[in-house]
Amino acid sequence: MGEKATNLRESENKLTFVVNPKATRKEIKEAVEKLYNVKVEKINLINTIKGKKKAYIRLSPKYSAEEVASHFGVL
Repeated sequence: MGEKATNLRESENKLTFVVNPKATRKEIKEAVEKLYNVKVEKINLINTIKGKKKAYIRLSPKYSAEEVASHFGVL
């Protein structure tokens, strides 16, 4: 995603995803928890000007966003 996503991952333990515009918070939470075997604490959603939907997902302090990101090849 970029520098902002990297900063959020490092400072706030958040992952950033572009998600389906029709996806709900509940659907996103269930998918992330199942796919990455983590506990989601909070989800913020924004719709971009380009019509995409971004999810900022804060993980429980027990889990590391850096570690999760490294598993799917971001780092």
